[in-house]
Formats: sequence, structure tokens, C-alpha cells
Amino acid sequence: MAQLLFRLGEWSVRRRKMVIAGGLALLILVASIGLGMGTSFTGEMTIPGTKSEQAGEVLNAEFPPSGDGGQIRIIFKTEKGTLETESNKNMINQALKEIQTDSAVKSFISPYDGGTMSADKKIGYADVTYSQPAAEVTERSKEHILEVTESLRNKGLQTELAGSVAFSELEVGAVSEVIGILIAFMILAFTFTSFLAAGLPILTAVIGLGIGLMTIIIGSNFVSMSSFSITLAVMLALAVGIDYALFIMSRYRQQLAEGYERHVAIAQANATAGSSVVFAGLTVIIALVGLSVVQIPFITMMGLAAAISVFVAVLIAVIFVPAVLAVTGERISPARENKWLRRWSGAKKEHGSENRWGQVVTRKPWLTSILCIVILSVCTLPFLHMQLGLPDNGLKSTETTERRGYDLLAEGFGEGFNGPLIIVAKAANSTDPQSEIAKATAFIKDLPDVASVSPIIPSPSGQAAIITVLPETGPHDIRTTALVQSIRDHADNILQKENVDVLITGSTSVNIDISEKLSEALPKFALLIVGLAFVLLMMVFRSILVPIKAVLGFLFTLGATLGFVVWVIQDGYLGNLFGIPEPGPVLNFLPILVTGILFGLAMDYEVFLVSRMREDYTHTGDARQSVRSGIRHSGPVVAAAGMIMIAVFASFIFAEDTIIKSMGLALAFGILIDAFVVRMTLVPAIMTILGKSAWYLPNWLNRILPNIDVEGESVMNREKKSA
Repeated sequence: MAQLLFRLGEWSVRRRKMVIAGGLALLILVASIGLGMGTSFTGEMTIPGTKSEQAGEVLNAEFPPSGDGGQIRIIFKTEKGTLETESNKNMINQALKEIQTDSAVKSFISPYDGGTMSADKKIGYADVTYSQPAAEVTERSKEHILEVTESLRNKGLQTELAGSVAFSELEVGAVSEVIGILIAFMILAFTFTSFLAAGLPILTAVIGLGIGLMTIIIGSNFVSMSSFSITLAVMLALAVGIDYALFIMSRYRQQLAEGYERHVAIAQANATAGSSVVFAGLTVIIALVGLSVVQIPFITMMGLAAAISVFVAVLIAVIFVPAVLAVTGERISPARENKWLRRWSGAKKEHGSENRWGQVVTRKPWLTSILCIVILSVCTLPFLHMQLGLPDNGLKSTETTERRGYDLLAEGFGEGFNGPLIIVAKAANSTDPQSEIAKATAFIKDLPDVASVSPIIPSPSGQAAIITVLPETGPHDIRTTALVQSIRDHADNILQKENVDVLITGSTSVNIDISEKLSEALPKFALLIVGLAFVLLMMVFRSILVPIKAVLGFLFTLGATLGFVVWVIQDGYLGNLFGIPEPGPVLNFLPILVTGILFGLAMDYEVFLVSRMREDYTHTGDARQSVRSGIRHSGPVVAAAGMIMIAVFASFIFAEDTIIKSMGLALAFGILIDAFVVRMTLVPAIMTILGKSAWYLPNWLNRILPNIDVEGESVMNREKKSA
């Protein structure tokens, strides 16, 4: 692979103008197609085969939906009298008539016609149904609703909104992400002591991001894809795009410092650092594509979309970056430093000088290892009580109308009103199905934590019925989960004894089922990628202990990351600092997503750091010195890459959307732990303790395993011989 990348680097240097023009032309082409086609993302996060999905199928078959129009629920609360006073009634009816002037409105039910008022008549709601699906309700219609609700507020009637039509839109590319890129730029500037050199990795990453992003947007028109797929793709494309260019540029500057001719140095950097980039990128891609093994469609598409963005980033790094380096000439060489940046970066270190951090870590490796393991173990402890779920309006900021509407409904109708359980019962081969259904479902009202049970509504065929159960607790309460499980336990016995199938659906039970399915899939997926990592790293490093150490380090990273996420998001610590309005369950697909992404990125740092250790060990045979050499040469670059990823991921913490916020928080903390605690501290300490045994591989296994030259050793040896 190193030989191929060396020749590819030479070709990019020779054809630099064509490569750059071709890359920009490709960006313009896919942007034209993507923007012309537009996006077609969905918000659906379902899992085929779950019990709630089966109940939904029976519900749709027995109660055919009259339409799929979007719905807005308008919630009212009065502080003066009740909603039935003449003045309040006139205000509400007049507002609903004004809403009906929108031609997109199909129907509405007022709180007076529907009887949807609280017991004290102070809180009520009206449902407005549109002709179009929720995602297609126009901004004009939304603005019309907002104007009407604002006029009611001005008259002293609190009015909030809920329903399937979203008013708090998902935003990607806000000011916080730009700040993240600016922080990355400053990190690169101090790393290279050059503003020009700092700008190149960001420039190439943005080009790769554009190509990958537009490819995903085009793909969204042909396959069903969650809207969060694009957010994950942006996160990864920016982070790995900058880091991969950083690794190649850093090696290029090292080769220049050692006296190699500029064009040769570019090809050598592509062969050495580029080999590590390709291997690391493929590891990330395999981990992301591997998400498909959990057989959850929206997770699979998120993984594939992110994998496309990483694949483009790898191609940009090994084809486009060498061409850009050739065009910039001597302007980014180590000799062309910015004096101001050099002064703030500290004195320039002589070639071969020791790295202070490497000395600290290797001087007392046992103490260092124990301290790291204690820190990681403490961070992991909250993970033991992790509760999974999907964020809803109740976890949004109180500044949003959806959250205020959620709170009003809970206040007026009880906590369980925001998470009703829809019971679907079907009697097979029965002469009197409705009486049998009534008998079979009578137990529900006597269960703990049941606030109310609606009357039975028979289906048109008469063979089925639906019942709405309101729990006493909210949708995220563990007692609601226990209630769902209790109903299902009784349902199994009823099906056997009375031949009545009792199923549960509704958003609450769907979220419970998705969380359980993802919890079951996590250990299998983690085992798969840990096994994959062991085999790949054994081939790369020709060692048994190094891969074992690497995967154990990854498991520490994963545990500490998920523990921190539980501590902040679920337990509510530091919530104000990170802008988390309300403690709640951890996003149900976050653990499996973080497992795949952190695995790939952790192996990135492992390869970049340890490959340099192995390269030095093969030349000197000194195990301790090779560890220090790896930290001296690759440590600063890995540290810079880690800080860049943290800056990019952390910028998403300040997004309004709770799902994006939790993804940014998990990935930023995960990189912090993996890059600085595990790879830069624990790994060198363990390698020092292992000594030469770290590189032991039985001869019979050495003969079987294919040789993957990620250090570019074959190319460098050839260059030395030719010199």
C-alpha cells in the first residue's frame, strides 16, 4: 500500500493543477445536482419486528387511517376564571376561525366541541389538522398559526403549540460550528507556526465536506434517511478531514526538515502518513458500515451516510492534499515560520530532543497506569445505571413553545397524558369479539400506576378494539416502562387462555421497544468491532499484546464516555454548563453510535502513535526509547488532532436540538478521554512496562498474517538505498 500511495503522491504532484481543478469541478457538479434535487430526509426512527410495530400494523389494518395530514395542538391556559367564561370562549373561537382561513387547514376541533378541557376548566386544547403531511406544512401556514397564538398571548391568554408539525427546526451549520472551525484553525496555526499552513487542512476538509454532504443529500432522494444522518456526517467529515490533512502535512514538514527535496517529501508523506490515514479511515468506515449488523434501518443509514463522508475525506487526503502541498511550494516549509506564532508557541526544539511528556510517562509507568485506570473506572461508574429513551418536548428548553405546551398538558391532564399507551386488542374466531375483548382487557384498570382507561372503541370489522391508557407517570419514568412490561406479561397469558391478542403501541411503547432493541444490540456490536480491531492491529503491528492493550483501552474509553454522558444528561450534573434544560434518559441510539465512531477514531490515534513507536523499534531494538520516540514525533500531532476533534464536536453541544447536543457532548468527551488519557498517557506507560515483549509474535503466526506496511517502511528503505 505504501508503494501505491508513494506513486499516487508523485502523480498528484505532477498533475497538481488538474487534480485541484478536478476536485473543485466535482464539488460544483455534486453541489449543483444536490441543491437542484433538494433534501428528502425523514424524522422516522422505527425498528421493524418490535411488539409496538406489530401492534401498529394491526391498528392500521383494523382502523384504516383517514389521512396522514400534519396536526398542530394549540394549548390554552387562563389565569382569570375558566376557559368557559364568555370572554375566553369568544377569544378562542375567534382565533380558531382565523386559523381556518388558511386553505391548507383541513379541519379543527375546539376544546368546547371535543370536551378537551382539564377538570378545573383552566387548561384546554384544540387540534388543527392540515391537508398535507407534517413535514410538508408550509412556513406560511406555521407563521399564520404563530401570529394567531401571539395575538392571544397579548390578550392575556397563555397559548402554546404541540403536535406533529415542528416549530423548533433542526439546524446544522450555525455560528457555534463556525467557532469550532476557528478554534481548529488556531490550534493548527500554533502547531505549524504558520497561518497559511493552518488554513490548508481546513480548506481541504471543507472541500471534502462539501462533496460528501452533497452526495448524501442526493442519496436522500432515493433512500429513506433520518435527518440526523446529515448532522453526524458533518461532524465526522470536518473532524477527520482536518485531522487526516494534518497528519500528512505534519509528516511532509518533517521530511523537509530532514533535508528531502520538496516533491519527494510530499510523496514520502503520502506513503508514510498517508498509509496510516488510509488504514485509519478504512477502520472508521468499517465501524460505521458495521452498524448495519444491528439490523435497525435508521441506524444503518446513519452509519452509511457517515461512512461516505469519511471515505471522501480519505480520498481528499491522499489525492487532493499532495496537489495542494505542491502548489504552495516553500511557503509552508518549517523554515517559513510566523514570528508571532513562534514566540507564543515557545522555543523551537532541536531535532532529536526529548519530549517532556514522554519522559514523565515512561519514568514511572506503573504509577501512571494505575492513576489512568482509576480515573477511567470512576468515570465509568454512572454507566451502570444508564436509562435509554428518545428526547421529546418535555426535555426541550422552556424557551420553546413545545416545552411550555408539554408542561401545560401535564399540569391540566396529568403526567401520563404526554405518553398515552394505545392498547390494540383483537379476538380471533369469536362469535362475540367485543365482549371477549372487554373481559380480556378488564385487568388493565387495576394495574399500578394507571391513571385512567378510556372506553373501548370497536373497529369497523368488529373483530378488534382500541383502548387508551393514561399512566400516572410521564413517558420517561421507569414506572411507565414497568407498566408496559406488566401489560405485556398479562397479554401473553390472555392470548393462550382466551385467544385474544392484546398489543401496545403509541410513542411511549415504541420508544421503549427501540431502546430495548438497541440495548440488546450494543454488546454484539461492541464484540464484533473489538474482534475486528484485534485482528487488524495484529496484522499492522505484528504483535499480540499491542492489539490486546489497544482494545482494552478502547473499552475504557467507551465506558468512561457513556458514564460521563449518564452523569450529565441523565443525572443532571453540569446541565446548565452544557445547556441541557432538563435531566432525562440518554438518547437510545447514542451508545451504539458512539461505540462505532469512537472505535474508529481511537484506532486512528493508536495507529498514528504506535506505528511510529514500531518504526523506531525496528531500527533500534530499544523498546523504552521507541516509546519516547513515538511520543516525540507523533505525540504533538496526535494532541493537535485530538484538540481539533474536540473543538469540532464540542461546537455541536450548543445546538438547540437535544439529540445533536448529546451526540456532540459524547463525542467531544470521548475524544478527550481517548486521545489524552488513554493513547497519550496509558498506552505509552503500558508499552514501557511491556518492553520488548510488546512486539512478540510467534513465528508461525508471523508467517500466516499478511504484511501491512502502514509506516511506509518499504518506501523509506528504498529512498535511503537510492540516496
